[in-house]
Amino acid sequence: MVLSLSLNGTQLIAFKDKQLIKVVTGIRRCWKSTLLEIYQNWLLEQGIEKEQIISINFEDIDFEELTDYRRLYSYLKERLVPGKVTYIFLDEIQHVEDFPKVVDSLYIKKNVDIYITGSNAYMLSSEIATLISGRYVQIEMLPLSFKEYMESTGSMTDRGVKYTCCQGYCKPKEDHGYHDAEKCPAFCV
Repeated sequence: MVLSLSLNGTQLIAFKDKQLIKVVTGIRRCWKSTLLEIYQNWLLEQGIEKEQIISINFEDIDFEELTDYRRLYSYLKERLVPGKVTYIFLDEIQHVEDFPKVVDSLYIKKNVDIYITGSNAYMLSSEIATLISGRYVQIEMLPLSFKEYMESTGSMTDRGVKYTCCQGYCKPKEDHGYHDAEKCPAFCV
């Protein structure tokens, strides 16, 4: 899939290098992490060097030790690239206790561009919003539309035919090995 995850990808591009914390919110499984990965690849294509990008997903046990805000801050500070913008992606940041302290400390540094994701309920709580108030922009992700989903999984012309031309009578062959030729006007699987 290309960066054109509709409006969300263009919003990230529009806010690139702006002195704002980019907060990507949305329900579980709505592709927030994927959006950040696509955006990171786009940054690389634009000439940003790999060492300028720091990406941490706090659902990955490899980063469990960084859920302590002091360790996280130290880890990130050590990896800032002098004289160049460092792009920091903190996915599922709500797993870090007192994470606003880290985000605030990074926010006041020069050449740091911060992107965070988290659950809607936690990220939009009044306490968190107050702590980073006036310093962030929210980019709300919605689940993919049917069209976006179909485009991300292949051709729009052949995918829907599998499931619609038989009016629900036959199942995809790869799933069940079943095709009811009497009820189906075409061999669609």
